[in-house]
Amino acid sequence: MLQRNRISAFFLSVATIFAALPAAAETWPARPLTMVVPFGAGSASDTIGRVLAARLSEVLGQPVVIENIAGGGSMTGTARVAKAAPDGYQFVFASVDSMAIVPTMHKQPAYDSTTDFTPVGLVVDQPVVLIVRNDLPVSTMQEFAAYVKANQTKMQFGSSGIGSGSHFSCARLNAALGVDPTHVPYRSSGQAMQDMIGGRIDYFCALAAAAIGPMESGQAKGIALLTTDRSSLFPGLQTAKEQGIADVDSYFWTAFFLPKGTPPDIVAKLHEATAQTLTTPSTIERLKKTGVTPVAADKRSTDFLGKFVADEVAQWRTAIKASGVTME
Repeated sequence: MLQRNRISAFFLSVATIFAALPAAAETWPARPLTMVVPFGAGSASDTIGRVLAARLSEVLGQPVVIENIAGGGSMTGTARVAKAAPDGYQFVFASVDSMAIVPTMHKQPAYDSTTDFTPVGLVVDQPVVLIVRNDLPVSTMQEFAAYVKANQTKMQFGSSGIGSGSHFSCARLNAALGVDPTHVPYRSSGQAMQDMIGGRIDYFCALAAAAIGPMESGQAKGIALLTTDRSSLFPGLQTAKEQGIADVDSYFWTAFFLPKGTPPDIVAKLHEATAQTLTTPSTIERLKKTGVTPVAADKRSTDFLGKFVADEVAQWRTAIKASGVTME
């Protein structure tokens, strides 16, 4: 009987060890992933994120679920990922707003962009467009400048939040024109755009992803690209500089970040899946229709993104200090 009990105990121990092996040797990803978009549903980042998530799901063989966590000028959702378990199942679709502008504006930011994340890679970039309500009596940059100067006390411009890229793009434009209209911050670019289409605000320095639909449908007017160069996304639209207004260059980038401490093999797999996503012709076409293009191949590495974010934080710190805009 004792011998039989020993044999039973032995096989039970072996069975227990083998039962535990799959969990210990789990191949990532073994379950759905969450892509946190730190902006509201319907925002430009949300639209782009859903295009990327669809293809990432196919490449990774697991669903990539979008979770919109707006608030704090994009810092709330980004902070959630900074504090998440470094197991690869939660990553953030972060931007120049959430990684370089907003944290720099806060006296006590919820995270350090350069140390609290593991870079995966830059994903897409897009131009910023000056867009106005349809009944604003302007069609060119010079007409816009003259109209705002004459009516600035009663004019309002929108943004996707204090400290957002759209806020600072318009702030830079206003400074170049020497005007000071009222700023109306929203929780998302979608809300700002709807209010502009409805005539409740006058203009919006929108990301291409937010501007392309209303412009193509005739719901709003594009006045100028606020970038150094023209964009193939808007072939007939001149830059502000071409129209005689300098020092208004604005840009917007987005990238994937995992929590600090995520294992290198998981980072490498997500990076490779992202690279496959950005070279899929159907995905490239869908991204173009939303107003963005994949970043150049030589700018997609994890090392490049780490150095790039550090440079962006330093540059925006100087710009924000000069602007005098801060947040508690």
